[in-house]
Amino acid sequence: MLTPKKVKHRKWHNMPVHKNPQAATRKAHLAFGEYGLKSLEGSWVTARQLEAARRAMTRFVQRGGKIWVRVFPQRPVTLKGGEIRMGGGKGAVDHYIAIVKPGTIMFEIDGVTEADAREALRLAAHKLPVKTRFLVK
Repeated sequence: MLTPKKVKHRKWHNMPVHKNPQAATRKAHLAFGEYGLKSLEGSWVTARQLEAARRAMTRFVQRGGKIWVRVFPQRPVTLKGGEIRMGGGKGAVDHYIAIVKPGTIMFEIDGVTEADAREALRLAAHKLPVKTRFLVK
């Protein structure tokens, strides 16, 4: 799974969850591949979800084409045990997330037919917690 190799701060401050986040300005256009998967809503996407989507795509194309993952999970999420009393500090880092805004290109693929790319990205979209759209350059 994707995790940062080195971090400046191990635990980050909690961020308010916005109901209607701003549209993405970065990673909003296809840059590498011919086809892409664009998010239509904002959400936190875990490293496990990204890895599951990447594996689904890779398994479908079977050594054909090239896949780019455009988002990286660099934000740590901490958790404490289920039945722990209040106090005692912040919990340990449990997993990492990528913050995805509406309009962010999450995956790109090239070197396959449009039908194969559409199916591979459809399989990947089922693993993700956001609504997505298939893009063609």
